[in-house]
Amino acid sequence: MRTQVAIVGAGPSGLLLSHLLAAHDIESVVVETRSRAHVLGRVRAGILEHSSVELLTAHGLGQRLTEEGLRHRGIHLQWPGERHRLDFVELVGRGVWVYGQTEVTKDLVAARERAGQQLVYEVTDTEVHDVDTDRPYVTCVDADGVAQRIDAEAVVGCDGSFGPSRHAVPEAARRTWERTYPYAWLGVLADVAPSTDELIYAWHPDGFALHSMRSPTVSRLYLQVPQGERVEDWSDDRIWTALAARLGHGQDGWTLNPGPIREKSVLPMRSFVQSPMRYGRLFLAGDAAHIVPPTGAKGLNLAMADVALLAPALAALLLRKDGALADAYSATALRRVWRSTHFSWWMTTMLHHNGDPFDAELQLSQLRWVATSQAGARGLAENYAGLPLDW
Repeated sequence: MRTQVAIVGAGPSGLLLSHLLAAHDIESVVVETRSRAHVLGRVRAGILEHSSVELLTAHGLGQRLTEEGLRHRGIHLQWPGERHRLDFVELVGRGVWVYGQTEVTKDLVAARERAGQQLVYEVTDTEVHDVDTDRPYVTCVDADGVAQRIDAEAVVGCDGSFGPSRHAVPEAARRTWERTYPYAWLGVLADVAPSTDELIYAWHPDGFALHSMRSPTVSRLYLQVPQGERVEDWSDDRIWTALAARLGHGQDGWTLNPGPIREKSVLPMRSFVQSPMRYGRLFLAGDAAHIVPPTGAKGLNLAMADVALLAPALAALLLRKDGALADAYSATALRRVWRSTHFSWWMTTMLHHNGDPFDAELQLSQLRWVATSQAGARGLAENYAGLPLDW
């Protein structure tokens, strides 16, 4: 096969990039190790920044989002005995949308398939070659066991932290930063109407808890657990008991409504950044270049911001032979990456109990400041609702 851009990974970043490139009349081929059913079914992030919604809507991807998504003006911050609401719209003029990554992916797959986009699923042995030339290519083995080669003018790695693209940057040319946190999230998806109108972020001596949602009938909830915790050790009853305690069931008459849990998983918490995000004709986007803990709701939005920058850069490079935007891509993207990495770290360390009583008092002091100070609340709101995106 020959194409202009070979995209490795059919997650939201790869699919959105293909969609944005098509608007510039640039052809692409997307290869993915997982099956189509797996890609469409995996449950991930659920919060879209204001700018992400603007981007999707501007490119014809916002109809179902605006019909079925939940528009939120802010969040609740809580610790034992207190709950405070931050209204992002009042503070910074922007809110967020609750619309699961699964739904974003469905919309993107449907749009690309309607356009006749080549989406090649269930490939194995994917490798990236000759990225330091103007004729890079990707090799893989398709679902029928046939070796394939995709020649391109540029290769984009949207294949996450375990894909081959990140490692195609020579070790001598790359630098990485990483932090592993001593806790994880036990996440559950429950078939019960949310017990809250907007997300509740709760600090508690037993550990952090988050009440989110996916729809008016499906709740998404999280509990802080030790790193390496086994999901098998958490029965449904134990989960609901812990959530009730940490989220303040009975506090000021508020009630947590339990229901059937359809899915449980444990999510490790870490921060990771790799630089540069461009090496020759290889460009990295999304989790291939950076990972943030989910506390700040930044992972999916960062991936979309990456490809919003990358699409016009590739268009200029491939169509007009103007490499200025492509040359600036890594530095420009990394400025936003590090801002979001800091915000995610800040939210994580403010809300997760680490067992140290001194740190606990500092966390409570910080929470009180954010909840009662206009400056503190604006800082959280500005970062959570998302910085403007020049796409």
